Amino acid sequence: MRHSTANPHRPKGARRSASGLSALAAAALFGAGSLTFAPAAAAATSQGTTLKVAMTGIGVDTLNPFLAYFAGSLSVFGSIYPTLDQMSPTGQAEPYLAQSWTTSADKLTWTFKIHQGLKWSDGQPITAADAAWTFNLIMSNPTAATANGSLVSNFKSVTAPNASTLVITTKTPQANMLAVSIPVNGIPIVPEHIWKSHVADLSTYRNNSFPIVGYGPWQLTSYQTDQYAEFNANKSFVLGAPKFDHMVMESYKTTDAAVAALRSGQLDYVGGVDATQYKSLKGQSGIGTDQEVGNLWNAVEINAGAKSRTGKAMGNGNPALTDPAVRTAIATAIDKDALVAKVEDGLALPGVGYLPPSLPQFAWTPSVQQKLTFDLAKANQILDTAGYTKGADGIRVDSKTKQPLDLRLGIHSDTASDTEISTYVAGWLQEIGIKVTIDSMSSTKLNSDLAVGDWDMLMDSWSSGPDPSYLLGIQTCGALPEDNGTNGNTDSFFCDPAYDTLYNTQQSEFDTAQRAATLGQMQSILYQANSDIVLYYPDTLDLVRTDQVSGIEVGSANSSGVYPAQVSFNQYLDAAPVTKAKGGGSGSGLAIGLGVLVVVVLAGGVVVLRRRKTADERE
Repeated sequence: MRHSTANPHRPKGARRSASGLSALAAAALFGAGSLTFAPAAAAATSQGTTLKVAMTGIGVDTLNPFLAYFAGSLSVFGSIYPTLDQMSPTGQAEPYLAQSWTTSADKLTWTFKIHQGLKWSDGQPITAADAAWTFNLIMSNPTAATANGSLVSNFKSVTAPNASTLVITTKTPQANMLAVSIPVNGIPIVPEHIWKSHVADLSTYRNNSFPIVGYGPWQLTSYQTDQYAEFNANKSFVLGAPKFDHMVMESYKTTDAAVAALRSGQLDYVGGVDATQYKSLKGQSGIGTDQEVGNLWNAVEINAGAKSRTGKAMGNGNPALTDPAVRTAIATAIDKDALVAKVEDGLALPGVGYLPPSLPQFAWTPSVQQKLTFDLAKANQILDTAGYTKGADGIRVDSKTKQPLDLRLGIHSDTASDTEISTYVAGWLQEIGIKVTIDSMSSTKLNSDLAVGDWDMLMDSWSSGPDPSYLLGIQTCGALPEDNGTNGNTDSFFCDPAYDTLYNTQQSEFDTAQRAATLGQMQSILYQANSDIVLYYPDTLDLVRTDQVSGIEVGSANSSGVYPAQVSFNQYLDAAPVTKAKGGGSGSGLAIGLGVLVVVVLAGGVVVLRRRKTADERE
């Protein structure tokens, strides 16, 4: 579940965290002084300028790039580890660690020429051997393949014949090769001399010796769990030095708190806010409101029978969900248009295909015969025909197990949209005789339950980078976990050999129209399975202190003022201070001492962020 600024993984790694105000935050906002409490953040360096941003998604799950899913982790890796190439805002591959590349006539061999003279932050040279070692580890070690194994599943061999040459041979031609190792969305390359001693303990290695040895526009100098990550700029970075001297990614429990910090000047940028926050600040002096094309979907995942990759049954999912009729009825009973209007204030598109609007070349829509539209009467009819009769309490009973259709719906406790969506979904399903118990839990708990199949339905969200292979890869049989629930990358335990065949086919299709047709077949399979019911594609909404930072939105907005999907690597590299305060700092708020509580009086006294309707106020 990676999310927000163009991540292809799960919010398990990718989720927007937009939960409601805590009691303390509410007291601060509505009290006499209208105080904002910042998290215990890193001490701003006294020399130079500092870019301060809210940490992406729900934060960092691990600093081990072989295991990470959370968007915050991916954003960190994009800053501190190199990749073979990078993508421009228009989706064109551009040099990074590799200064050039060629392919053989049969498109099976790719040769990358690696920049010479670059050094890891500890002074050791960066060579093609580091890249070869990274890829080979992922190809040969199931633990190392946890996060990104699908991206190298078609690799046959990777070698480094010399320090400046990397050769990748594939089993079949691979059209997405230049998207395999790109910042944030692809495989980060790590220094072999640091990581080779941690292969044995890779599943538990935390990678928390600071400063972390890497190479990128930034070096991670300190990190505190659920608080902050602090970076120094790499002034000799091959693509040009960052315009700021330092960067701090600050973690906030709620998006409301991050928005309040931005209003007070403590933050320069907050990405992935909700529609209410976005609209409430639109047009305010010194604050820019930027809208990006949606690169993710929000969905209800259904446990249609969790299994490991050996076929071993896992978890405690309700057996009724293995019945396609039940899943179809659930999908038919969800009003996606209403969710767009009521949860996202219209700043989203109703869900159809599996790929988001940021990939228009691969858009797919179901046929008239396939398309499911909101229809409670039809959903009831589907369940009647399938033999699920209603009891005296109105709840249907599974004729096979004699158990009521009583389903758990797991949601993220720190995500306001989950709370709102789940309340609507529970109400609609009650109308068709399905009882829903909403289970609000931490992201850690939700993801732990997901991995072993201990769930019925879950709220989830995944985003895509410029190439859809990773997002599509989480639905392949190879993404299933091992028997003990480890080393998996699935979101709903979906597995279909026909889908896998098409997945392998699309990787070899260099013609966009031909590939789009194959991807359409894959999306059709997913749509009819109803294991991932895509609810909608939210626009990505960002807030920036235009009086403190410029250049943080990369690329050009279209005629509607909508930017392409953003990648933090480019954003934080291109961001520049508007003013330079005396004695250091970027003019981005007060310096925050380590572990010190900062109290800021917001301009104008009481600041009220309008909230959407509560559950009791909904129609």
